[in-house]
Amino acid sequence: MEDPIPKEITEEMLKEASGSPATRKTLIERLDNWSDWSSWDEFYRTYSGFVFHVARKSGLSDDEANDVVQETFIGVAKNLQKKKFDTSLGSFKSFLLNQARWRILDQFRRRKKQQSREANLYGDETDERRTAPIDRCADPNGMTLEKLWDKEWQDKIMDIALRRVKALVSPRQYQIFSCYVLKGWDPERVKKELGVNAAQVYLAKHRVGRILKREAAKLAEEEG
Repeated sequence: MEDPIPKEITEEMLKEASGSPATRKTLIERLDNWSDWSSWDEFYRTYSGFVFHVARKSGLSDDEANDVVQETFIGVAKNLQKKKFDTSLGSFKSFLLNQARWRILDQFRRRKKQQSREANLYGDETDERRTAPIDRCADPNGMTLEKLWDKEWQDKIMDIALRRVKALVSPRQYQIFSCYVLKGWDPERVKKELGVNAAQVYLAKHRVGRILKREAAKLAEEEG
């Protein structure tokens, strides 16, 4: 028989959830302490990959995206040191976006200058090669980068929520949920390959799905 999913998820259980970083408001506030290296390390590990993926999907190379990550977190550190972000006044999501936005656009501007120099040396190139990367990305007040940011942010929240849920439910129920909902297997395949019945498949879908929704909503509110 499947292990029951707890009706109530306690704070202690959340703290024990593996891969569930204590980010968001509490972590940001701890960054005021410059000697707290563990918090800074956790902060970097949590958000650096997110910034990197946004930079890559905006059209930058790996090297350019890595530069964006480094420059963004230097900017974040300087702003936090100068008390330019107050968790009670604004969204950390918007604060981090503004820090990353200029660094991403700076990389496109640097690329454009390099392409212009090459064009002068080797002759005119097509307008597409010389202007498309930065024009396709976004101007500082544009919406393209912001939409990409929102999509990646939601993916990040869902990833953390899934890690929380995985630690809060039985491995068997998470496996069923993962195959049926996340991987999109049809019910017959789930039953055959996992050796379960239809009731177990639908029970896992609804129970695990309900907890996933709850955790994703909490994270969205905390990180918003």
